Amino acid sequence: MASAPTAIRRQRLWAEFVALYLGAPLAIALFMPGHLLFEALALFSLVGLGLLWRTGGFDWHSLVRGWSRLPWREIAGMALITFALGVAILWFGRSGALFNMLKNRPEFLLVVWCFYPILSALPQELIFRPLFFHRYAALLPQGRGAIALNAGIFAFAHLMYWSWIVAALTFLGGWFFARAYLRFGFPAAWLLHAVAGNVLFTVGMGAYFYSGNVVRPF
Repeated sequence: MASAPTAIRRQRLWAEFVALYLGAPLAIALFMPGHLLFEALALFSLVGLGLLWRTGGFDWHSLVRGWSRLPWREIAGMALITFALGVAILWFGRSGALFNMLKNRPEFLLVVWCFYPILSALPQELIFRPLFFHRYAALLPQGRGAIALNAGIFAFAHLMYWSWIVAALTFLGGWFFARAYLRFGFPAAWLLHAVAGNVLFTVGMGAYFYSGNVVRPF
């Protein structure tokens, strides 16, 4: 039987987990203006890094180790699958958006390619991979259950887009990012996320993933 201090700490971790991964995304989806997305990500990154530091026992060098073990086949597969899914979704749902940025604003697409990995993929990966699997390890199920939970939490964090398509894609992406993080390290998860995001914007999926396009259903 767990001791009283251990049980209390576990309860506090659960409360923190729910507030961070469920409460905050719900509040953002309901109340936050879309143009504040990057400010919110920056704030959550700082909070996440603070919690990771407070936890102790985390190997900070692991954030920059693992470049020699990058799963290039998986990265190429992620790019091809993301491209095919994006084209199919837009072809049947919003054909006017297909390759819209590439055709009409190629210079802005280059900006996205440069800054999305740093300003969006990186802070998301810090919050949903190292923090999730290190600080909350005692709360997680074993094996694939932890990966499934991580993917579900990652998809819920995108509730602000109010789209089942975004939810499905981010669940699939979250599964592969979490799996890559556990198998190959943080650089692999970050690169997979960056590649997937850049491909989505290239094919025109900004129609779903650009916060400026979000319309709340109420």
